[in-house]
Amino acid sequence: MTQQKLDTVFEEWQSNEALAEEMIPLLGKLYRQYNIVSSLFGRSLINQSVIRILKDHRFVKKVEGTELSVQDTYPLVKAMVDLNLGPAHVDIGKLAVAFKHSGETDVVAFLKRELAEIVDGHGGNGSTGEPKDVVLYGFGRIGRLLARILIEKAGGGNMLRLRAIVVRGRGDIAKDLEKRASLLRRDSVHGPFSGTLSVDEEARTITANGNVIKVIYADSPSEIDYTAYGIDNAIVVDNTGIWRDEDGLSQHLACKGAAKALLTAPGKGDIKNVVYGVNHGDITSDDRIVSAASCTTNAIVPVLKALNDHYGVEHGHVETVHAYTNDQNLIDNYHKGDRRGRSAPLNMVLTETGAAKAVAKALPELAGKLTGNAIRVPTPNVSMAILNLRLHQATDAEALNDYLRRMALHSPMQKQIDYVDSAEVVSSDFVGNRHAGIVDAKATIVDGNNAVVYAWYDNEFGYSCQVVRILQHMSNVSFLAFPKDRD
Repeated sequence: MTQQKLDTVFEEWQSNEALAEEMIPLLGKLYRQYNIVSSLFGRSLINQSVIRILKDHRFVKKVEGTELSVQDTYPLVKAMVDLNLGPAHVDIGKLAVAFKHSGETDVVAFLKRELAEIVDGHGGNGSTGEPKDVVLYGFGRIGRLLARILIEKAGGGNMLRLRAIVVRGRGDIAKDLEKRASLLRRDSVHGPFSGTLSVDEEARTITANGNVIKVIYADSPSEIDYTAYGIDNAIVVDNTGIWRDEDGLSQHLACKGAAKALLTAPGKGDIKNVVYGVNHGDITSDDRIVSAASCTTNAIVPVLKALNDHYGVEHGHVETVHAYTNDQNLIDNYHKGDRRGRSAPLNMVLTETGAAKAVAKALPELAGKLTGNAIRVPTPNVSMAILNLRLHQATDAEALNDYLRRMALHSPMQKQIDYVDSAEVVSSDFVGNRHAGIVDAKATIVDGNNAVVYAWYDNEFGYSCQVVRILQHMSNVSFLAFPKDRD
């Protein structure tokens, strides 16, 4: 390669960097002023760095086969700012590809046609509805990640307001507050909190990026009157897992100021177990208690639905290779569960999973067709589900992978199913992934009617994103999505 060619490549990179830098404040304005949630083939562009934006453009070529750069997307973003748009989710990457393929040259005319429903739709405050108060009951792994996501989304039309967290404690409150804030600020797996945190010991609050969050100390729901803190008609997200049936979770509804309860664990009895993107439409206005099922159920159900809809699933087995959790012991000690008393960081632990049976609660058509087991392994986060399936319709690996790739990019489940086609990825590459599950195309095995599909999932963060999507649905927070599906 000549020096001139080398210089050209570097100049092109610098030019793209400069455009990405110019794009960031425009994306921020669209988000905060017009409630436009921008993405690039399903990957959020909100609060992203220059390098992250450039990497996401490269991602498009890998999965879609279409070259896309900021040179293509920047003109669309710049033009959108002047269209006085109403609230919506807009995939700028898909719009840019459509514009390139259209052969048109007038960006504004193209956008006015594609976004016709929201052009000049911006109201006085851009509101999509009444804000909904959210309370996190429990502040462990999932509780803190939910807090991070809710704080990150605040101010952009999300309409979910994190008002309080509930924890146990009667000792040194000042010290406890600092420790709670510190655990939110620093995370060994997910890294530092993106923003600033401060603690007001007298008011018993944590302020995160301008969001004032009340810390309520209580040993049971019966001790709490949320209205005393200015909280009303709230959704209480129970992250403790202590109560999983209607009787136990109804304690939250007995509290003044609480309207609904959402459980971040599989629900028992008649409680609806919901996997967003698959059966969230089953939630009615009369449902006051809902379960977000488990992380594994969320990871496998969208993929299973996609496969069953297209090929039909005759029967199968689900094996999960799961990161260890707080439920296990650091070193050997008593545990009521079989094998779980053995040291989590030193052993692979064969154990049970209810995910296979739980699939039927979200996909009744697969009832009785799946078995399941689990192996807990010495990693702190990111798990894998291995779906060993007998399909009604024979296929091959290339066709099955292409179908799942299209589901990941262009179906209503694009936020649930991600797709990767690399022989080099490992578990740590998926920390922070917002999808429920990620299909590993290189690992797919197909022999006629028999298929083995591997799906990674961030069992903490990906699951938490699914919980927030249910929260939005329960709060009637919804957006139009563009571009419209052309299939």
